[in-house]
Amino acid sequence: LYIKCHTVHLFSVQMAQPNRVQTLVDSGLAAVPPQYIQPPDHRAGGLRHDAAAPPIAVPVIDLDPQSGDPILDIRRACKDWGAFQVINHGVPISLLEEMKRVGLAFFQSPTEAKLGYACNPRFPASEGYGSKMLSKDGGVLDWRDYFDHHTFPESRRNPNRWPDNPDNYRHVVGEYSNSMKALAQKLLSMISISLGLAPSYIEDVIGEVYQNITISYYPPCPQPELALGLQAHSDIGAISLLIQDDVGGLEVLKDGEWVLVQPLSDAIIVLLSDQTEIITNGEYTSAEHRALVNAKQARLSVATFYDPSKTRVISPAAELITDRSPQKYCSVVYGDYLSSWYGKGPDGKRNLDAILIHQ
Repeated sequence: LYIKCHTVHLFSVQMAQPNRVQTLVDSGLAAVPPQYIQPPDHRAGGLRHDAAAPPIAVPVIDLDPQSGDPILDIRRACKDWGAFQVINHGVPISLLEEMKRVGLAFFQSPTEAKLGYACNPRFPASEGYGSKMLSKDGGVLDWRDYFDHHTFPESRRNPNRWPDNPDNYRHVVGEYSNSMKALAQKLLSMISISLGLAPSYIEDVIGEVYQNITISYYPPCPQPELALGLQAHSDIGAISLLIQDDVGGLEVLKDGEWVLVQPLSDAIIVLLSDQTEIITNGEYTSAEHRALVNAKQARLSVATFYDPSKTRVISPAAELITDRSPQKYCSVVYGDYLSSWYGKGPDGKRNLDAILIHQ
């Protein structure tokens, strides 16, 4: 039997439009403004992997059927890391490169042109060009600008709200969106199978998928030791797929240490998100991750989020609840979970901890 838990309904806070980070950098500032300075215990200097210890790396899994069955590798990576990279994934490498190219071209365009696509500052995660995605006022800001695209369901997809320069930008984003949806479905099927569940199990729980594609641009930072491109957090949906340029800066938390995800031009990074940890009853972990910045080079990444609709109730799989593995999480309405995350702001996996059942 499922344990009933009280659901708290939260609301979003309206917020003022912040300065774009790229504009601050272009102004020639020599120091990080106070609102971007992380608390000492959140900065990038701590919890790093000991260079003298044996090296560890986020797993790289080959999905080519001729390389063997990847299910056991996927199970191990989901259980131990909540993150892995996939190669031979079926998405053309040329599409990955073109997606990064058009994204970079947008951020290199004049400020006035970019501001023509500014997101609505009154709502968190509204579509368009922005810098502050969360509704929490007074929190430390991330050192990044972004463009968020609403791509699925198709009723949300309106390319007229996306840049038209380069002239193939909208076509590339649409093609990329479709490819990422197909890959997410393929991976969720493999993850379900790796747990002994029906191939469609996680997909069936998620229902109609909501997909957002966020291009993040991290300008050079004059004091990178004080700021973060993205604060430590786990993603809130089902699964996230990410590509990055060759600058690097994404880190995943493993056994209390931050591990850099090495850039691989032909790979797609897979991050399990909170709803998958709930569905698997904690058998698999969502990946806590963050993004570093540096003083010399801008960095670009493209994240595709694959999430349930707000009305969907997410519960641990009954097949994974036993006397030896009792129910670990409350059932939760995804919209309530979403509101909580955007209202409180990122803080590791605190939002997941809030629905943890204490045995």
